[in-house]
Amino acid sequence: MREEFHAQLSELRAQLGDMCDLAAAAMRSATVAVLAADADLASQVLAGDTELDRARDRCEETAQQLLVLQAPVAGDLRLVLTAVYCTDKIERMGDLAAHVADAVRLTHPDRPVPGELEEEFARLGRITVDMAERLAELVRHPHECGFAELKETDRTVDALHANVMATITDPGWPHGVPSAMSVALLARYHERFADQAVSVARRLDFAITGQVPAS
Repeated sequence: MREEFHAQLSELRAQLGDMCDLAAAAMRSATVAVLAADADLASQVLAGDTELDRARDRCEETAQQLLVLQAPVAGDLRLVLTAVYCTDKIERMGDLAAHVADAVRLTHPDRPVPGELEEEFARLGRITVDMAERLAELVRHPHECGFAELKETDRTVDALHANVMATITDPGWPHGVPSAMSVALLARYHERFADQAVSVARRLDFAITGQVPAS
């Protein structure tokens, strides 16, 4: 019975890690689509969002079965409850990546990001993808300092977000209000993606230590 229980726990970890991989892949493709104004790739990201929804459902079903049939306690219970909490957060990361990709459709035929901000958004894309990939590693190979690590990375995302906002609100911004609004939303989606990743890492620390780290 215990072997079956631990096999199910391992499956739960694998499912949660796979969700992180899907979120990372979605943001990676969304970033490429935005920078290249690639409408076809953006459409693929939007269509693929349902895969992450299904992965969330599978993960929640596994967690519910563990709670009902195995009645886990202590650290095992924390892991199951963490998975239930994190599935929604990771699924939301996928939604945010889809919002990034959707900017290509909404601004077509214009490019979503003016040339002077392409490097900032390339960095935002790289960093947020790295955060999702790091989450996958933390799920599969728990490390109690994961929250502190991603929290520090999130500061870089916040700084980039602030730089973008300063640029588009400068009186000398040459691209008009609609462009500024589109760019502001794009930056916000990246910033929220990073926030969700930090929230997941915080709960993963709790699963390991039994203490919720100070935010």
